[in-house]
Amino acid sequence: MQCALSYVWLFRTGSFSGVRASAAFFSSRSRRVLHPGPATLSRKKHTMQSSDESARNNTGVTAQDGGFRCVTAAVADDTGPPVGKRQVGDTLDVAAAVPQRLKTPSPHLGSNYGDDDSEAEAFRDGRTEEVDRDTRSRAHAWCRDFLSGSWKSIREEDFQISIVSGGLSNLLYLCSLPDHVAAEGDEPRRVLLRVYGAILQGVDSLVLESVMFAILAERTLGPKLYGIFPAGRLEQYLPNTRMRTDQLSEPLISAEIATKVARFHNMVMPFNKEPKWLFETIDKYMDQVMKLHFNREAHVKKYKKLMKLDLPGELERLRALLAATPSPVVFCHNDVQEGNILMLDDEQKSSDERLMLIDFEYSSYNYRGFDFGNHFCEWMYDYTYNQWPFYKATPEDYPSTEQQLHFIRSYLAEQGRHSDMKMDQKRVEEDMIIEANRYALASHFLWGLWSIIQAKISKIEFGYMDYAQCRFDAYFEQKRRFS
Repeated sequence: MQCALSYVWLFRTGSFSGVRASAAFFSSRSRRVLHPGPATLSRKKHTMQSSDESARNNTGVTAQDGGFRCVTAAVADDTGPPVGKRQVGDTLDVAAAVPQRLKTPSPHLGSNYGDDDSEAEAFRDGRTEEVDRDTRSRAHAWCRDFLSGSWKSIREEDFQISIVSGGLSNLLYLCSLPDHVAAEGDEPRRVLLRVYGAILQGVDSLVLESVMFAILAERTLGPKLYGIFPAGRLEQYLPNTRMRTDQLSEPLISAEIATKVARFHNMVMPFNKEPKWLFETIDKYMDQVMKLHFNREAHVKKYKKLMKLDLPGELERLRALLAATPSPVVFCHNDVQEGNILMLDDEQKSSDERLMLIDFEYSSYNYRGFDFGNHFCEWMYDYTYNQWPFYKATPEDYPSTEQQLHFIRSYLAEQGRHSDMKMDQKRVEEDMIIEANRYALASHFLWGLWSIIQAKISKIEFGYMDYAQCRFDAYFEQKRRFS
């Protein structure tokens, strides 16, 4: 989930109503969310553009080799822009990045919309920056209650918290002990606080994700879990370098991601093994989308435009296409984008063992092709753009056949280490290319619907309606090319 997000990845207001979702910084979707260093930002991808690049892209859409480049960030709330600023970290300088009062039009404004987009206007000064007092107080209480040692006695005025990532699904904060407070034992000096976003998966999904997170932590396949509570959880902070969208296409990184995905697919987890997740989720989102009513004029216009696409009819055509597309059922991550991949800063790790998949809120048994297609879609979407609509889409960055084969061959090589089964490599590769590119359609469809709903319920600053349009535009282009 964007013209591509994720993971994107929501603000679960029911259990944490005191937090005004100030978006920190894009995955997963979901879409999306990574564990950056203390002074960096992220998601289903959220980093700063330089002032020069921001200026170059302030028109929202740039013609490029016959394609388009989407730029999107938004108020996901249907009532109006959030109030106040939030601290996003030492690297954020909105004034330096973009001139004040710069109006950045939505990438999908057509003649129906005129020149003014109230969402873009509401966020012409960029994202909010600082942690509000209520969030700080709650975070201090959670760290005190769930952590040991010095965390038990630290005063709130000494407690350090900064926004690491708001992502498109959850809010992420870095909580730290100040330098002058000594550790009393082996307690961590820094932890990540994840505050859940708006729940679309249902409460049961939170339970499953918590179990999954704990299992992967015990297997050292994910960060440690320090505490869990209805509004979120406390996780291990792992020093890392934030992955950029353009790094997904680097051959060595792509090969290691494929290896990690293959290992993930080989896991046996104590969950329902039937591949119900994909279409049950799409059907549920579709039902909600068809019943939505928006109040904000910009949302109403964009919603009406999307409804002209006959999404229910298109869904039936997609269902039939994928029914005719063989794909094994495996345990899928379902949101493999750069915001959900850590690049660990660990000297003891070999150069090909520094990546870790994180954020498992969408993980389930599913068709293998969805993980492939969804990951390939994420090559196109950059969620680090700091002006409206807070993402950019570059369709020409979708992986070429050669790049897809490089990924698939690395995946098959890892699977071959655990199987003696002989296969016709060329035929398998050809079938997997078809499988991946058809399931990419499901990725666009799923995250497009998800984004429409987020426009109604989320408080995170992101151009959800623009992103939805972008994903469905990409869906029809993908269908034209690959179905």
